[in-house]
Parts: sequence; structure tokens; C-alpha cells
Amino acid sequence: MPAEMLLTVLIFLPLAGCLLLVPVWNRPHLSRPLALGVAFLELALAGWLYAAAPPAAPGGTPLPGFFLWADHPWIGRFGIRYTLGLDGLSLAMVLLTAFITAVAMVVSWRAITERVTLHYFLILFMETGIMGVFLSLDLFLFYLFWEVMLIPMFLLIGIWGHGRRIYSAVKFFLYTLAGSLLMLLAIIGLYLIHGAASGVDTFALPALVHTPIAPATALWLFAAFLLAFAIKVPVFPLHTWLPDAHTDAPTAGSVILAALLLKTGAYGLIRIGIPVFPEAARTLTPLLYALGVIGIVYGSWVAFAQTDMKRLVAYSSVGHMGFVVLGIAAWTPVSVSGSVIQMVNHGITTGALFALVGILDERAHTREIAAFGGLWGQVPLYAFFFFLFSLASLGLPGLNNFVGEFLVLTGVFRASPTAACLAFTGIVVTLVYMLRLMQEVLFVTERSPMPLADLTPREGAVLAVLALVAITLGVYPAPLLDLVREPVALLTAATGGTP
Repeated sequence: MPAEMLLTVLIFLPLAGCLLLVPVWNRPHLSRPLALGVAFLELALAGWLYAAAPPAAPGGTPLPGFFLWADHPWIGRFGIRYTLGLDGLSLAMVLLTAFITAVAMVVSWRAITERVTLHYFLILFMETGIMGVFLSLDLFLFYLFWEVMLIPMFLLIGIWGHGRRIYSAVKFFLYTLAGSLLMLLAIIGLYLIHGAASGVDTFALPALVHTPIAPATALWLFAAFLLAFAIKVPVFPLHTWLPDAHTDAPTAGSVILAALLLKTGAYGLIRIGIPVFPEAARTLTPLLYALGVIGIVYGSWVAFAQTDMKRLVAYSSVGHMGFVVLGIAAWTPVSVSGSVIQMVNHGITTGALFALVGILDERAHTREIAAFGGLWGQVPLYAFFFFLFSLASLGLPGLNNFVGEFLVLTGVFRASPTAACLAFTGIVVTLVYMLRLMQEVLFVTERSPMPLADLTPREGAVLAVLALVAITLGVYPAPLLDLVREPVALLTAATGGTP
């Protein structure tokens, strides 16, 4: 198979899996293993690409820093091309996407009892959209895949959600759609400006990076991209859709939303926003610092006040993604590398916590912290994983989240000591609310008799794999750091360093 075909297979293999589900639509005992088999095949392909990737991208390639690329004309009349590329940054996100998708399928194996095939169909369809976002180097293609992600998540929340699921699904849809429309306007504006300046109509990102744009116009275009990406991250005060979506989504939806969809916003800012508009980004850097710090502190304080475990983890995501925004704002190789590492680590840790809360909700039919107590003695295997991932979330050294937060704070401190010090206060509050959660759920005396079964072999296996990844990335993050070093260095150098 030609190397460039691998990228197409990586994107569209899940979509092919959707088609395979159609003949077994009303036979969930067949659709479940078939969908999971496709997810594992996608994970194997992503793992093989990682194993086969050279230590550094070959020099003199059409796209510097990329291992693989594909470029073919698509809609020639408008300069739209089918352009894909895989570098260390996108490969890290591809690995995370393939892994978390498989995890989401396993954790929903028995939780979903109605419209089972449709559930897995939507997860695979969404995986195609997410993979496309991380691999597209044509802005029209990027926007197309960006929109593909929206509908499946809307349906997952609306059909299999809980509580106010319709309200939460519509709120998610409207927020994301508003950001998408702003991004579409900015893409069209950038396309027209580049065409007028160069005489060449194109949506190709490598060409648009060099577009000469008047400062005022660049500021408006960057602001549109920034709003679209900020809604997806989400950045305070555009985060209000997130707690509702997480609280009412099914477990698989919460896992994918936290671990993958939020990362597409941060990825877009790193890959498109700042590289295309470096001067505008410099102008708005103080705003990005402020939003990152507010997200960290605000998310941590509000999480501390929650009584619903799922809502607490949702608000913790606002705080953890604040570190990602802060690292991107500093735009140094160390801080951006820390942001990418934090994106991966947050996906692992928060995905595991949502899975654990979902497992407990299946058994107890409640997520209220006050309803539990004494789980360490009652369900020891479950309690061990809950304890481990809570420690990872609070940033314990030796576990994965510590590495990303440490690198972000190190890089940010060089650029803005004030922002770094303020962000550190959020870590302190995170420590407090996660310790409180562990104490209330695991160690205090059981409040009321609630017979609970410990983890099944399936649940234990998936959590064990997540724990192994969390410990490995905490103890030995070098492979992931080496993977993203070159693309981050190229991106930051191309824009002149700190914006």
C-alpha cells in the first residue's frame, strides 16, 4: 500500500466500519464485537504508524516536519485539495483518538441496551471526523471534518443521555455551531485575501500561512478562529455548555467528549490559529494568559463546590484545559510541548474518571458524593483505580498529569512569571477537591447500606490498560516528548517564538 494511502485508510476505516454495521443493524450481539473489532484495527494501524515513524522527519520533503503526506486535486475550480499530513503532533492525537475510541466502546458494552448498533455507528462515524481534523492540511477539508464531529455527539447525548439530555444536546449543538460558523467566515475571508494577494485560489494551510494580511483584518480573522477553538476547548466564559453536556451524556459520550473533542480546539489553535496569524496572536496574548489562568482557578473552585461526581470531573476539565491554553499562549517550545502532553494526559486521566463514575452510576443509580462512603473496603478493586486516577488528576509526581503541568508552568514562567504563579493556585485547589472526593467516596464510614459489585473482568481490563498508560507517561514520558519535539519547534520557530 502506498504510504500516502495509509492516511486515507486511517481516516475512513471507521466509516467503512459503519457500513459493515448496516447488515447486522438489529443484531447487537454481532454489531458490538464488529464495531469493537474495527476500533481495535484502527488502534493497531495507529500503533504501527507510531512504531514505523522515523526519529525525525526526512529533510527536503514537500511538508517540512511531516512523516507522511497526501496531496491530490479535489474541487479544482475553487482550489480545494485533498491534502493530509502526519507529523509528531498529529500522530500523538491520532494515537489518543484510536485508543480512547476503543475504550469508549468497551465501557459502554453493557450500559447501552437500546439502539445498540446506532450507538456504535455514531462512535465510529465520529472517529472518522476526529481523525480528519487531526490530519487535514486543507482548511476546507478541516472544516468538513470539524462539522462531521458535531452531529454524532449531539445524537449520543440526545438519545442515550440522562436528565435534561435534550436541553444539554441542543446547548452543545448551538454553541459548537456558532463557533463553526465564525470559523467558516474566517476561512472564506482568508481564502479571498490570499487569492487577491497571490492570484492563486487555495485553502491549503502551508500556502495560507504566508498570506500578507493587514493587521486590523488579521486581528478580526484570528478572533473568529479563536472563538471557534475556544468554544471547543472550552475557554472561560464560553464553557457553560460543557458541564451540562458531560452530566447528561452517556458514559461513552463523556469519555469521547473530554478526551478527544476538547482537544480538537486546542489542536486547531496550535496548528492553524497562531501559525497563520502570529502578529494578531501577539496582540491578544495577554487575553489568552488571562483566560487560561481564569479557567484554571475558576474550574478548580467550581469543581470544589460540586456534589455530583460527574459534574465535578466536568469542571475539573475546564481547569486542566486551562493549562493547555496557558501553554499555547506562552508559545515557547517547552510550554507548547507541555500543552500537547497535557492534552494527551488529560484525555487518559479524565476519560478514566468518567468511566469510573459511569460504572458506579450503573450500579448505584446515583452520582451524588454524599450517597457513598467506605468503597475502599466494599469494592477494593474499583476503589484502587478510583484512587489512582484521582491522584493522577491532582498532578501527583510519577503519574501522567504532573508532566504536562510541570512543563507548561516551566515554559510559562519564563514568559510570564505572574501567569505561572496565578496558575499554581489552581493546582492547590485541585489538590483540595480531589482529596475531598477520595475521602468522601472511599474512606469515610458508609452512610447507608448499598450493596455494590466490584469490577467485572471487562471493566478491570480496560481500567488496567488506562492505568498502565498513566503510570508509563508519568514515569517515562520521553517517547511522547520526542514525538512532538520537532513539530513544536518548527511551529514556534516559524512564528518567531513567543507571540
